Amino acid sequence: MDSSVSRSLPISGRTRLYAVLGDPVAQVRAPSLLNPLFAELGLDAVLFPVHARPDSFAEVFQGLRRTENLDGILVTIPHKAAALRLADQVSPAAAASGAVNALRREPDGRWTGENFDGVGFVSGLTAAGHLPEGKQVSVVGAGGAGSAIAAALLSAGAARVSLCDPDTAKLRTLLTRLGSYWPGRALGTGTPASADADLVVNATPLGMRADDPLPFSLADLRPECVVADVIMKPRETALLRAAAALGRPVVPGAPMLDHQLGLYRVFFGLDEATADTDSPGA
Repeated sequence: MDSSVSRSLPISGRTRLYAVLGDPVAQVRAPSLLNPLFAELGLDAVLFPVHARPDSFAEVFQGLRRTENLDGILVTIPHKAAALRLADQVSPAAAASGAVNALRREPDGRWTGENFDGVGFVSGLTAAGHLPEGKQVSVVGAGGAGSAIAAALLSAGAARVSLCDPDTAKLRTLLTRLGSYWPGRALGTGTPASADADLVVNATPLGMRADDPLPFSLADLRPECVVADVIMKPRETALLRAAAALGRPVVPGAPMLDHQLGLYRVFFGLDEATADTDSPGA
């Protein structure tokens, strides 16, 4: 898809709306991907960012879901777990991860939640030549992105996923949930278990700001250990620069979203909407 495709239709009362919610929201890439897709498909639709703080997320979400011309909601940090609790129904992948990053309005007005972070991450990792099957993985951060990535890695055959998060209650909840799907293959650690890892993933917000500390030490990493980051902006975080300088293979955060675009297209039924637009009398 050509990301330079621009919207040719004027925004009007007929325009269908999609929102992406986060805190912060300036870094989100979804509008730069989905709006060109809408234009390419000839859809009268627009995705716009909404800055919602945690203490007002539920109120903002409930208001948006009652907006009759709103067809979909994307969710980014730190709202993915809260979005799962507010959805009317969720997919097995979302239930396993305990988080939602996309919701669609059903014909009966109910909202279905899905999580594409994990499968998007695994797709990007695999496209870069790093297969998760049989690997020892350390995931730092047990929030929405980390939980989805852990679940997807286990589903893809990772031998073990070690998770580290300072919020021990949240970590225990995640480990219990993952253990019900993949017994004995997910464990919690007080510090990142990187010494014997084949892959270490930063699933925290650390790296979004220039003055952020590194989310974990690189000192114990094996030479062949892959270092991945979920941060999308900046594309090259301090963690990835430091890992590359040490000769470690790195995977940036952008492919995690890039590989979700086709999934969004199916989830939101955009091709069906295009067919409706092209049909006689539309």
